[in-house]
Amino acid sequence: MMTSAVLGWAVCKPAGIPLITTVHNEFQKSSILMGLGTRVIAVSDVVGRSMEKRGVAASRLHVVLNGTIGAARFDSRDRVPRRLQSPAIIFVGGLHPRKGLPDLFKAFETIHDRHPESRLYVVGDGPHREEYSRQVAEMACAGAVSFMGAQDDPFPYLLGADIFVLPSHADPAPLVLSEAREAGCAIVATEVDGIPQLLEHGAAGLLVPVRDAAALAKAVCSLIDDADALREWRSRSQFKIENLRIERVARETLDIYEAASRQLGGW
Repeated sequence: MMTSAVLGWAVCKPAGIPLITTVHNEFQKSSILMGLGTRVIAVSDVVGRSMEKRGVAASRLHVVLNGTIGAARFDSRDRVPRRLQSPAIIFVGGLHPRKGLPDLFKAFETIHDRHPESRLYVVGDGPHREEYSRQVAEMACAGAVSFMGAQDDPFPYLLGADIFVLPSHADPAPLVLSEAREAGCAIVATEVDGIPQLLEHGAAGLLVPVRDAAALAKAVCSLIDDADALREWRSRSQFKIENLRIERVARETLDIYEAASRQLGGW
């Protein structure tokens, strides 16, 4: 957190102790404070480039791409798929404007008109839930949209879904893509920020332009229209999935700490 970075810098700087910071939401103006670190970890290439443009020297920047697969906290997770009506389209995330949910709702109007059997499941909560619920209630497809609320672990819902959609307007490195890929969903997501990197630049998921509901609907319909295409993109979600394992994230992070520890006082 930015406050921790500032407090840590005030203690570490005089003592010559390396301070390592990690930048997630670089779109926040205050994230520049993470540049106080001796070494700065960015959670995707896009975040790294943004911090460099904002004045953090490339020599202090290190990219460690987000990943969740194999995390110890998931050892006892429920791996029984939820029973969802197929074709099941799912969104998992906070109900915030930057996640682009109005684009998804508009796209789903088209999808449902073409495929009345389709269902949209919205898993998550946030300050705009009531607003989004009212918006959907006025649509012809309202009966096919379910707001599931916040879940302790959304993974069983991902396991039960056919297609995961992430229509974000800004998303530095969303961990939910790692989980959706582990669950074997076909994935449709916007080509913005760290999303392409997490989807192997389109090899592991379909990428569409940001804020383009028509393109979103077209991509999802292409999967529902063609069972072979749906199976193919579910399979392609596993392409280079080992890169999202927590062992790789931990190893790369520890390497940065070890390098810093060999250069005490190296501000």
